[in-house]
Amino acid sequence: MSWDLILKQYKSYLKIERSLSGNSVEAYLHDVLLLEQFLSYDESPNAKDVTSTQLHNFLEHIGELGLAAHSQARIISGLKSFYKYLVFEEIISKDPTELLESPKLGRKLPDTLNYHEIEAILNAIDHSTPEGTRNRAMIETLYSSGLRVSELINLKLSNIYFDVGFLRILGKGSKERLVPIGKPALKYIKLYLEGVRSHLEIVKRHEDFAFLNRRGKQLSRVMIFTIIKNLTATAGIKKNVSPHTFRHSFATHLIEGGADLRAVQEMLGHESITTTEIYTHLDRDYLKQVVREFHPRS
Repeated sequence: MSWDLILKQYKSYLKIERSLSGNSVEAYLHDVLLLEQFLSYDESPNAKDVTSTQLHNFLEHIGELGLAAHSQARIISGLKSFYKYLVFEEIISKDPTELLESPKLGRKLPDTLNYHEIEAILNAIDHSTPEGTRNRAMIETLYSSGLRVSELINLKLSNIYFDVGFLRILGKGSKERLVPIGKPALKYIKLYLEGVRSHLEIVKRHEDFAFLNRRGKQLSRVMIFTIIKNLTATAGIKKNVSPHTFRHSFATHLIEGGADLRAVQEMLGHESITTTEIYTHLDRDYLKQVVREFHPRS
């Protein structure tokens, strides 16, 4: 079975059976294509004929390229997923990735913004322009609800419930969740909708997207990154700030304010609470304090 055919079938499996987003599907396929490219330099066996020795040689190769441990671990995870699929479909009987080990990873926390830095970014926005009004609404929404960038650009007008202060979000794996949104964010969304968006000539099939570019079309991920990068520079903040920084800050500030970790997990849309823990800065003193205050034997 050729690589092209098996990757086509694998892509359908990821999209239909695992309900992964387009970006996630491309990431999984990219990992397998890296392996195929490596094997093509010497010999290019069918996907089902790849041996564990060839896989180990491939891992040595990506290590020599200087890829970070997190990048190597992600590629290994992608290959494991691919070969589990081949076993599941009975294309192969034995998984050659069983003995592959990922590099040990430290729990690196991404940059977070304190409240004054968030205020500085918001104050850097030029509210006299239509784009400025839109950008204020978007950043308020990111910080108020902890959305992923993909969730922000795909937010629908029909999923903003102004009367109860909630957003219906379609997250990873097409999983829906309801997320609270604060009054300031709703105020700026209304200002944008009434003062800017209502005057746009909106392209067909883009009518329900909340945030649009000046041509009346859905915004791209790259545009959101660019907007935030420029505002961060204007505000004089030296940290590496991205849309995800606001999501991380949202979770961190909630936890520091005493929010329940399970509640934060639900709002972020994490399947596992261990993922949510990465978004916190809980130190040992804080954990001891929680035990002292809430454990019945303390």
